This record gives sequence, structure tokens and C-alpha cells, in this order.
Amino acid sequence: MTEKTKVLLVDDEMLIRSGLAILLESTGSIDVIGQASNGQEAYDFCLTTRPDCVLMDIRMPETNGIEGTKMIHEFDPDIKILILTTFQDAEYISQAIQYGASGYLLKDSSHEKIQEAIHTVVQGNMVFDGKLNNVLASGTQVTQAFDPSEFDLKEKEVEIIRLIASGLNNQEIADKLFLSVGTVKNNVTIILDKLSLRDRTQLAIFAFENGLRQ
Repeated sequence: MTEKTKVLLVDDEMLIRSGLAILLESTGSIDVIGQASNGQEAYDFCLTTRPDCVLMDIRMPETNGIEGTKMIHEFDPDIKILILTTFQDAEYISQAIQYGASGYLLKDSSHEKIQEAIHTVVQGNMVFDGKLNNVLASGTQVTQAFDPSEFDLKEKEVEIIRLIASGLNNQEIADKLFLSVGTVKNNVTIILDKLSLRDRTQLAIFAFENGLRQ
């Protein structure tokens, strides 16, 4: 039997948490192991009980989701954090990603989409709601034109960075670029080495900061 993905739900609205818990647990692949009403409660929970993924709202009283994301990521970067919000605010979203979130979705997403996103980030990939691309792009400050030669990046490597920042996993990138999954994995490793980055999350942040979103 496949082990279920352990999820912590964080939202200041109890009805939203309860509804999400019922929907996600009905999928059979997710176990909601806890609920919290703000970022501090979420952090306190993670100190004693390790979820695979934290589904985090942004605007909450006392400690918001941005602060909660930062605290949890600093405590244990292996805990994946997925922002689930109604607020299409580029600054909030960018901050969440910079502090370690693995992506964001809008609350009007179907529970199937949320379920898929949870599994995607737990596997080490990024997830971004396409509805927010324009919002995020308009709020991203790029100080100068990106020059791939500065980092010794090839055209294909830049395209892979763009696709990762758009939330595609290795299989999806391979399909889009007509490459094998192994080739994509090797390219990602080379890209991370060239940019002196640790993982795909840092690579997505790099893409945001340099205007490399699709």
C-alpha cells in the first residue's frame, strides 16, 4: 500500500480548512494530519510533527503566511510549502517564493488540481497557477536585461529555466522540448552548477529576479 502524503492545512477560516480536509482526504492519497489558523501555529506544529506539505494561506492574523513560510523553511527546507490564496498580489507571491514556497494556487482551484499540486511539490517540483502569471510578471522588478553569456548558459538551458519557473516537471519539459527525461535531469544539474544554486526552488527565484518567466 502506497504511503499517503501528510498535509498540514493553514487558514484562518475554519470552514475552509474543514472543507479542504474532507475533499483532500476523499482522494485516498492524502492524509490531513493537522490544521492551523496562522503562520505561527503552523510553525509550532512543524516543530513536533513533520508534514510532507503545508498548504498555506497568505493573509492571516498575528502571523501571516509569508512569515510562516519563512520560519518553516528555515527550520526544515524539506517540508514543502504550497501557497493557496484568493489574493492576486505579486509582492506577496514573490516574497513567498523567495522564502521557500514551492508554488501557489488560487482558492478557486478544483480539489483535483490542489491534490495534484501537493504531490507535485512533494516530488520536488514547482507549481504555479496560470491565472496569476500576468499578475506576477507585472510586479516583478528586473533591473537589467538578462544576459545568458554572463552565466555561460546555452539557449536550451535558458528555455529549461523558463519552463521550470512556469511549474513544469521534468517529464513535461522533456515532452515540450522533445528530449528524454534523463537529458532534462542532466541539464538541470548542469544549470544548477553553473548558477551555484541548490535546487529548483532557488532556480525559480532566479528566473523571477531575471525576468525569465514564460
